[in-house]
Amino acid sequence: MKKNALDVLEPRSHRLANGLEITVVPMPAVHRVVVEANLRVGPRYESKKQNGISHFLEHMLYRGTPRHPSSHAQALAFERLGGTLVAATYADRGSMAISTPPESFAEVLELFCEVYREPILEGIDVEKGIVREEINESLDEDGREIDPDNLIRALAFEGHALGFPIVGTSKLLESFDRKLLASHHEAHYTGPSTVVCVAGPVDADEVFRLLETHLGGLATGVRAQATPPAAQHETRFRYVKHKSSSQTDVRLAFHAPGERDPLEPAVELLLRTIDDGLSTRLYERICDTRGLCYDVSAGYEAYEDVGMVEIAASSVHATAGEVVEELVKLVDELRDDGPTQAEVDKAKVRHRWQLTEMLDDPGAVAAFFSYGRLSGALGTPADRCEKIDAVRREQVQTVAQQIFARERLSAVAVGLQKNKARRALEELVAGAS
Repeated sequence: MKKNALDVLEPRSHRLANGLEITVVPMPAVHRVVVEANLRVGPRYESKKQNGISHFLEHMLYRGTPRHPSSHAQALAFERLGGTLVAATYADRGSMAISTPPESFAEVLELFCEVYREPILEGIDVEKGIVREEINESLDEDGREIDPDNLIRALAFEGHALGFPIVGTSKLLESFDRKLLASHHEAHYTGPSTVVCVAGPVDADEVFRLLETHLGGLATGVRAQATPPAAQHETRFRYVKHKSSSQTDVRLAFHAPGERDPLEPAVELLLRTIDDGLSTRLYERICDTRGLCYDVSAGYEAYEDVGMVEIAASSVHATAGEVVEELVKLVDELRDDGPTQAEVDKAKVRHRWQLTEMLDDPGAVAAFFSYGRLSGALGTPADRCEKIDAVRREQVQTVAQQIFARERLSAVAVGLQKNKARRALEELVAGAS
């Protein structure tokens, strides 16, 4: 494969007077158009008293616009044109996207922008019932938090908004009213905090014209800002008893460089040596050799000023200690010796192929550019490929030494462990190798 294969993507960008950034990626060979908007919203930009309001507002986007004033009417309007609206809230951003047939694009874009610009915020009590059920999915019968992903984030970013649950709490949910939702929408769904990408068989100038018409009147506002979390200087461990579960869920999380850090590409490769396909260290050690888990994974989330490398595993209660022991050995070995050159080379090949697959997927292209322009960190897929290819094995080892220092580690276990086993887990996490 030619190294410059990704150069066939030729994005064009334009910024509206209100600060909204638009990127159009013409892809004449595909048969759908994808629109994706990303914005600076989510727990990172919430106060403790309003935690969950970004997620609840995302739900309210589905409940109608002035022209289609109900959930059903709005969904029907989209689906008659061939598309289905999809929205999501993350720790530090929100997204709204739709895939549409090319012949419906102009009508779909108009409705998409109407939803983004002026949701009517009706049916709040009904939607609270839906979100309340979503919140309850992460609680036990006593109302305690048992979702390991929520727990590890709260522990790793203790006292900071990045540790807030995305969905909030039932108590706070009850305090959200139309006035509060409208105020949050006005503050965050603004030009400076929004990036829109359109990918597919479209004309860039026509897309710019349409978005000027439909979103040119979006409030200028102020680009949402966030404060960085404090550095972590000690190992943290939390055990949550969950009697009705048949397994213990384990999470190990390490503070890592953020998305704008020069070391971020090396962290990407480090992560891929741990978990990117069934031949990586994590699966070979935990599954193939020891047979300890069916569900095991690793991930890297990068924010503008900090990141988190996380390893997740689930096993029967009796073997949770063995799982943690093997995971700790794995990261200690990478910290001390780094990955092999063969592992780094394979990770680069897989990364390049993942980017190249985007040439057939306007959804992946729209997501890449919409998020990348919002963060200001990714450039183009070709740029990203060059950055990753330029990373040396020694740089990956350097970031492994930095990230996998024990004082950066937070760990959570959710399940049923006897006191002796629980103490052993804590000692495994805290002890020096």
